[in-house]
Amino acid sequence: MPELPEVEIARRTLVRWFEGRELVRTEATKTRTFRSGTAAPFAKLKGPLTKADRRGKYLMLQFGDEGLMAHLGMTGKFVKRSPGVDEPYSRARFVLDTGEVIHFRDPRLFGEILATKSELLGELPGVKKLGRDPLVDGLDWHQLKDAIGKTKLDLKVALMDQTRLAGLGNIHAAEALFRAGLHPGRKAKSLSDTEWKALARAIHKSLEFGLSEQDGEEIEYVEEPGVENPFLIYGRAGTPCRKCKTKVKSYTQGGRTTHFCPKCQSKKRKP
Repeated sequence: MPELPEVEIARRTLVRWFEGRELVRTEATKTRTFRSGTAAPFAKLKGPLTKADRRGKYLMLQFGDEGLMAHLGMTGKFVKRSPGVDEPYSRARFVLDTGEVIHFRDPRLFGEILATKSELLGELPGVKKLGRDPLVDGLDWHQLKDAIGKTKLDLKVALMDQTRLAGLGNIHAAEALFRAGLHPGRKAKSLSDTEWKALARAIHKSLEFGLSEQDGEEIEYVEEPGVENPFLIYGRAGTPCRKCKTKVKSYTQGGRTTHFCPKCQSKKRKP
């Protein structure tokens, strides 16, 4: 499932694909991809890509006065194909002046595209409510504590709350907590300053790792067939912890599966 690193790589890749190119037309298959509006404004997109922003898991692309918001959902991704090459699960298409086509590919249809005026992109409800973005806004331990430190939520659930902290999902919340040695079931307000510092560092390390792993033309998801799991703790229930060899455990937390090491991530508070 795409999180901040995957969406950031998608943004960088789109900038590279559109560089020196013109968008000559768009095409859209009638699906729920445009469920927050209609596909009609999408047809107005033309010309060069003038700006590409990302906030949390949202992409915002501008083509002059017209723009679009894209959310990758669970399986969405952008892929570029040669002229005449069909792409399975293509829900929307950007045809370049070279004849090449950038497809929005989304097998499970949880992704979304909303075309609107460029000036309105930052005011869209999903974008406007987002909390602090670790890459766009920066994130030190004081800012992290301000964002989630007063909540009574479990620590991992708080990290995944996009209105508090934008971009972290199930994978990188679990990875950051493992790197920081913090149990996902701790209450956010129970952390010491030492633990907040460790967690802020761990979030940046996890995101940096995610960006390095995805630095290619086409993003890959760990859930896709044939893709190896590169993560330290996510998806490793029942296997030996990579630090201490204790068996990794999992449980349901906030409706999602949480992976953790019972030895490395003790519930005890660090001074």
